[in-house]
Amino acid sequence: MSTPVPALPPPAPHWLPGLANLDPADLVIVIGDQRPLVPPLESRLESRRALYLAPARRGQARLAGRHLHIDVAPGDEAWALALAAAFAFPDRPAAADPASLALLKMARRVGATPTSVLIEGATGTGKEGLARLVHAASPRRHKPLVAVNCAALAEQMVEATLFGHERGAFTGAVQSAPGLVRSADGGSLFLDEVAELPLAAQAKLLRVLQEREVLAVGATRPVPVDVRIIAAGNRDLAADVAAGRFRADLYWRLAVFPLRTLPLNQRPADILPIAAHWLLNRAAGDGLVPWLTPSAQQALLAHDWPGNVRELGNALDRALVLCDGPDITACDLVIDSLPTRLPPPASLALPAVTAGSLALPGAVRVAEQDAIARALAGNASRRDAARSLGISERTLRYKLASHRRPDGMAAMVQ
Repeated sequence: MSTPVPALPPPAPHWLPGLANLDPADLVIVIGDQRPLVPPLESRLESRRALYLAPARRGQARLAGRHLHIDVAPGDEAWALALAAAFAFPDRPAAADPASLALLKMARRVGATPTSVLIEGATGTGKEGLARLVHAASPRRHKPLVAVNCAALAEQMVEATLFGHERGAFTGAVQSAPGLVRSADGGSLFLDEVAELPLAAQAKLLRVLQEREVLAVGATRPVPVDVRIIAAGNRDLAADVAAGRFRADLYWRLAVFPLRTLPLNQRPADILPIAAHWLLNRAAGDGLVPWLTPSAQQALLAHDWPGNVRELGNALDRALVLCDGPDITACDLVIDSLPTRLPPPASLALPAVTAGSLALPGAVRVAEQDAIARALAGNASRRDAARSLGISERTLRYKLASHRRPDGMAAMVQ
């Protein structure tokens, strides 16, 4: 009788020792030439999520439905493990840095309690992801998590949007609406950029926290509500209290248990796991997963990421536009400023042009390449980059292709 796939976690092969730290309960892991030979087990494997890992001369990954195949070449171990973890735990925040792991552990611990949570940190550091983890770890996880960006609410409609309104309460209120607080009844309400709430709305939110009831605009009787508030902001809320921009009593109600997210440059071990989650979601139609080469990994780890996770995501999306095939090299990464932790690869710099160094056609061509590179670096999508350049997206695609032609033209990013 043949031997079935062993129970998890599998023994770590010598060519991928970090695999021993991966322990997903709902994932089958097949290593090297190991195969599930028993027909019933093989049929079950087809319906389960499975991770196939094998040594190879060239690293690559292919996603086929619920199966991820990763070929691991020498030097690709860190990226292969990051992809494996992203596939094994798709709903968990991407983290490997000790500081991040400690923060996530604390978030799960406070999530299991009814305590109000205030999450503070710079823009793009994962505050909403942390809020979702708090909710997922709570007894309320089977009820809705309603997320709202307070800075995006129309000033004249803040109270009606949050607390609801009765029919005829104001011009245009043709029917009543429950509001976002009551929509989260039994679950959690995530208030991002809570410092942007007007003082009047802050007073009504305080009553929700104190009395567990909400009074809709135009209503005469409050309605009981059971909701957990998770607030977040990228400003120092205590400083806003001192300046009179935020109610002190509301602050102390929200900040029962404060959590603070860290900038990406203070947790460099998270960079590859975040990139793996990002790129795994962008597998091509043929199933090939974008693959970070060692030079690209070095470039990402060397950069300081002042824009945090959002800047990292933009850099990866730009690289997908510029790369040929699934491999992303350092040449495909257009990063706004120079790295600070490691010497930058020479290939990241744009070619310098001085007076008389090129004939007019060559100088115009290099200037065009420079303008396109800067537009791609400064915009979230190729469409936006084309709009900022004053050309169509089709023209931009043509120019990108022409810059890559092996006819003596300089590459767009050297």
